[in-house]
Amino acid sequence: YGGDRSKIFVSGHSAGGYLAMMIGLDKKWLLKNNIDANDIAGLIPFSGQTITHFNIRQEKKIAETQPTIDEFAPLFHVRADAPPLLLITGDRELEMLGRYEENAYLMRMMKVVGHKETRLLELDGYNHGMAEPAFPLLLNEIKRITSKK
Repeated sequence: YGGDRSKIFVSGHSAGGYLAMMIGLDKKWLLKNNIDANDIAGLIPFSGQTITHFNIRQEKKIAETQPTIDEFAPLFHVRADAPPLLLITGDRELEMLGRYEENAYLMRMMKVVGHKETRLLELDGYNHGMAEPAFPLLLNEIKRITSKK
C-alpha cells in the first residue's frame, strides 16, 4: 500500500513488549514470512519481560521466582546487529517482578555483544502501568531514528 518498510517500529507493553523483543531479536519468527528482523527500524518495548515469559515458565512448572533464560527469552537472542532498542520501564521500586532489573541486564548484554544502540529509560514514580508517560518517549525515539535515515 505504498508504506516504507524501513520505517516500521515495533512496540508493546508488558507481554506486548516481550513479543516485540522476541520478533526483533530472534530472527526466526519473521523469517517464516521472508522478513529480516534487521529491517525493523526500531524496537521500543514498554516494561517487557526479557527472561522467559512467566506464562511459559508456568506451563513448564517453573516457579514464578525462578528466572529462566532459554530460547523463549529475548535475553537468549542478544546480538550486535539487532535494530535500535529503547527499553522503557517504570520505577525499579514500583515495577512488577524485577522488570527494571531484567531490562537493565538486557541492555548490558546487548552492549557486551557490541550493539551500539541500546538504551534504558526508567520512569521514576511510575509502576507497571507506565505506558501513558512512555508514549512521548516512543515518539521522540521514532523521530530520532527516522531523522538519521
